[in-house]
Amino acid sequence: MNPETELSPGLFVRGITPPLRLPDYRLIAFDMDSTLIDIECVDEIADAVGRKAEVAAITEAAMRGEIADYKESLRRRVALLEGVTTAQLEQIYRHRLQINPGADELVHACREAGLRTLLVSGGFTFFAERVQRRLQLDETRSNLLEIRDGKLTGRLLDQPWGDICDGAEKRRAVLETCARIGCTPEQVIAVGDGANDLEMMAAVGLSVAYRAKPRVRAQAKVAIDIGGLDRLLEIFAPPEGRYA
Repeated sequence: MNPETELSPGLFVRGITPPLRLPDYRLIAFDMDSTLIDIECVDEIADAVGRKAEVAAITEAAMRGEIADYKESLRRRVALLEGVTTAQLEQIYRHRLQINPGADELVHACREAGLRTLLVSGGFTFFAERVQRRLQLDETRSNLLEIRDGKLTGRLLDQPWGDICDGAEKRRAVLETCARIGCTPEQVIAVGDGANDLEMMAAVGLSVAYRAKPRVRAQAKVAIDIGGLDRLLEIFAPPEGRYA
């Protein structure tokens, strides 16, 4: 493992020599919960039925990599959400979910440089599709909660690509997008914070840990410990003097 260098306070790099060129990349893939947004949605939904502590403990163990089977951990958590209403989901989106600092600026800079944007989440389509629209991201893949009569059933529904978006599915989504747009994995940036981001981060040219769990941070080429997501732009040569 290469030693890390503190490029500026709270921004570390490992195995790369800035400045890089953003237009050399073709795709940027983001995790959602605790990366693009400031909450773990499953934990906040659980709060609506008084089970936040129980669900959050499973989430933390999964994100630290202590639960090997992410799919099983997610099914266990979703089962505890039975009875939550769509109105309560909407309240969480409107009043608890915040886009993390610098996300808009980073997405805009990537779009300006010609990169495609992808949101891959172990969270839920209810939130991911709203975040996608809000940040004007090109594509998203996340998990679909079953809703009947306006309430969660405690189950997930299969989708055309599979059952659950776990670490392996995130990696698959990134590589499928690469193949479709005609780029190599080396031309991809992946940004995440938890253990289920490790597979996609290992598959791409530039891995970025945003305020991440220690295990994830230790394997990333860029670690943002302080500040917003737009601090990633500090490792790139500014086009025409912008985002220096």
